[in-house]
Amino acid sequence: MSIRISGGTEEDGVVIGNAYDKYGSSNPIVKWMMNGFQSSLSNFVAKLSPKSIHEIGCGEGYWVLRWSEEGFSTRGCDFSKSVIEIAQENAISRGLSPSLFESRSIYDLDTDQDGADLVVCCEVLEHLENPEAGLRALQRVARNHLIVSVPQEPVWHALNLARGKYVTRWGNTPGHIQHWSKSGFIKLVSKYFEVIETKSPLPWTMLLCRPRN
Repeated sequence: MSIRISGGTEEDGVVIGNAYDKYGSSNPIVKWMMNGFQSSLSNFVAKLSPKSIHEIGCGEGYWVLRWSEEGFSTRGCDFSKSVIEIAQENAISRGLSPSLFESRSIYDLDTDQDGADLVVCCEVLEHLENPEAGLRALQRVARNHLIVSVPQEPVWHALNLARGKYVTRWGNTPGHIQHWSKSGFIKLVSKYFEVIETKSPLPWTMLLCRPRN
């Protein structure tokens, strides 16, 4: 599925959306990695068959649009007004409603307004200055399940260096200010959710969780 992306622009000093079209890349290594990510996420969603999905940090809207076209009741939000405008343009170009998307910070999530059967928050927490506040916000809106993912370190840095990317940053992608190993991320998330299944599509850690009683 081809969509317009932000191209790594910044808003308020924060990199928004995707720096390049990773879902449409012709690079065989990138395609292999993204196939692993998409397979893991899709398998989790199919297993749950949620009545509603809210993607927090939806970027340009790839997954919201995909799930909508698959028949799910879905919507997305992102802190960036600019990237939400791109997501809305992507929705219109596919004959879908731009109202699927709205601008909202993860920290401002509201239980009634933003709650969903399944909340998805992929590739977001590594960008947050306060990821624990982000997890507390996700607690407010995940009614039954949460899917959350982050880059797995130090593998992420190493793979970036191996492909000659962000060398002066020692392989750190612009905008990534938090870094977790698989075990470290599970430990963090377990403070707020019960982790019921783990997947490791290289180079990510992806967790399927449910709220603690």
